[in-house]
Amino acid sequence: MSLSLRTLLSTAFAVIIILLTALLSYVIGNRTITTTQVSIGSSLAAEASQMSEKLDHFMWSRSGEIEVLSKLNAFQEPVAPQEAGRLLDQLKTSLPVFTWVGFLDSQGNVLAATDRILQGKNISQRPVFQEGLKGTFIGDVHDAVLLSKLLPNPTGEALQFVDVSVPVKNEQGKTTGVLAAHLSWEWSREVEASIVNPLKERLNGVEVFVVSKQDNTILLGPPALLGRTMTGESLSKARSGTSSWIIEQEPSKDAYLTGYAYGDGYQNYPGLGWTVIIRQPAAIAFASVYQLERFILVSGLLTALVFAVIGWLLAGWITRPLRNITRTADLLCSGADVEIPSSARFRDVAILSASLRNLVSNLTKTETKLSYMSDMALHDKLTGLPNRAALDDFLAHAVSKAKQKRTTLSFLYMDLDGFKKVNDTYGHAVGDALLQEVAFRLMECTRDNEIVARLGGDEFVIILNTSAGKPMKEAEVVASRIISRINQPVMIKGEELRVGCSVGAAVWTPEGGDTVETLRLADEALYISKRSGKNRITFEAAS
Repeated sequence: MSLSLRTLLSTAFAVIIILLTALLSYVIGNRTITTTQVSIGSSLAAEASQMSEKLDHFMWSRSGEIEVLSKLNAFQEPVAPQEAGRLLDQLKTSLPVFTWVGFLDSQGNVLAATDRILQGKNISQRPVFQEGLKGTFIGDVHDAVLLSKLLPNPTGEALQFVDVSVPVKNEQGKTTGVLAAHLSWEWSREVEASIVNPLKERLNGVEVFVVSKQDNTILLGPPALLGRTMTGESLSKARSGTSSWIIEQEPSKDAYLTGYAYGDGYQNYPGLGWTVIIRQPAAIAFASVYQLERFILVSGLLTALVFAVIGWLLAGWITRPLRNITRTADLLCSGADVEIPSSARFRDVAILSASLRNLVSNLTKTETKLSYMSDMALHDKLTGLPNRAALDDFLAHAVSKAKQKRTTLSFLYMDLDGFKKVNDTYGHAVGDALLQEVAFRLMECTRDNEIVARLGGDEFVIILNTSAGKPMKEAEVVASRIISRINQPVMIKGEELRVGCSVGAAVWTPEGGDTVETLRLADEALYISKRSGKNRITFEAAS
């Protein structure tokens, strides 16, 4: 019993769909987990890197502001404490993150300070002064016991600061003091909020940590973990200077999808080596994936049942490429300009399509090659100008149009004066190059609907479209332009060559009718020009 291709395909298709559904449910589930890991992990790593950069950029900006402030005249000897204090208070007002800013002399005495806190005190034993004498200093996050007692503290919590200090030098470059500042660590909460709040809108359960380099202390994070020491693979990897993500399993705890980044500074600020870690519980990160796996399994089974029912229709769809190829082949036979459609759906159909496309392509190339050979037969090989055969084809069409429009054709028959001397003196290679330049100049002097043909040697024929009223005058204008252009010198291989040209002209009119006779008259007129002194145009009226 013979079965149709459609029946065989529909039956096979239904069976294959059932098997593929089970396989795809497994493959897609695993693939989706991998994709989700990469997507969320990369997002966490990017956010960690962005936060790290923001922290470093903030510290770079603040240290730069302190450094610029240290250059002001108010801090140069002799010091004006009131003016210096006013500038420091203005800085704190403009940037409240500067909790305390003071100007210290070379002995560590506070000469001026914001709100006059510690003014008159000596803090020469503090790192902010000792390190500031050496150069720009940025200290890590720390508690400030003394300032905590002097500064307003509504919450009662321990205040944390970041130190910034720079040396103040006089005009001779000698260090005369130190400009020191304490930055409230609370500004980091603003950076955290700008990064984490939008992230939490997309991802649940996200936690952010900023860990110090010195002792792995958690500087920023969940309140219950602040001040604790952090360990883990993500911290070790971040310290290598990379920004990436991992799935990290904490001892006796859940796994986390963790992004990390290391703060290596910003421009000339070397950074304090803070590590930013942003993590999300894996159970939360992959919850949607697990739901998707169940959905794929259920929907896959339902899809298999549906495909079993509509397999007959799908089999017809599968065989459609064959029908498309058949219809296209029929159109090609009728002369239509179409292309055999390609199909990669099935190997056999693809092979058939490719073979037919190659066949049509080869036939097209053969036709193009024949067209090229025909075109070469109508053009001069040296100059690329139309030859005598092309001239005859042009005249057949030009005469027909001239008769319709009641216009004339002016024949210019020309050859070069002095060309033989160039050939004999410099050789045929130079002579050929000269002919090519002449051909180019002749094309410049004519319009697109006119023709310049080379009959051989240095003989050329130009056919001009001229009016019925004054064709000789129009032809004379073009001929004069040609003579003038040809008379201009030509540089070939370092030699300046000069040639002239003689032109014979004759006018064809619709009443005359014989272009061969007109061309002969132009040829005779050419010889008259040469006998009359060359480098001129002579007209011979058409009979």
